[in-house]
Amino acid sequence: MGPLFHNIPDAPEHVAPFSHAVEADGWVIVTGQMPTKPGMAKSDPLEDGIAAQTAQVMRNLEIVLQGIGLDLSHVVQCRCFLTEFERDYETFNETYKSFFPLDRLPARTTVGVTALAVGALVEVDCIARRA
Repeated sequence: MGPLFHNIPDAPEHVAPFSHAVEADGWVIVTGQMPTKPGMAKSDPLEDGIAAQTAQVMRNLEIVLQGIGLDLSHVVQCRCFLTEFERDYETFNETYKSFFPLDRLPARTTVGVTALAVGALVEVDCIARRA
């Protein structure tokens, strides 16, 4: 069977041409989520600060995963992107880890970038595995 391309109606509106997730052979690749809220207008401002934006990004990942019958416990790897790496890294980590049991943290890479879509401070994508 070929890949499945998932778009989740309850997830935030796309900010670019992509599927929310693509699934193949039990692996699910979730597109990087931005700190936009479901139903949010493109002109609405993002929440201030890395903690609030990280929490929204993680909630958006949960929405996408729930839309295909999974949750954060299925995540095996995350890639995280920060526009203000040195300033925000510690606070990002505190917020990020609150979404996972400490004994089940996914593998992770975090990098500093010059800019993200919609003026976001943070973006996170992930790979999950259907059990």
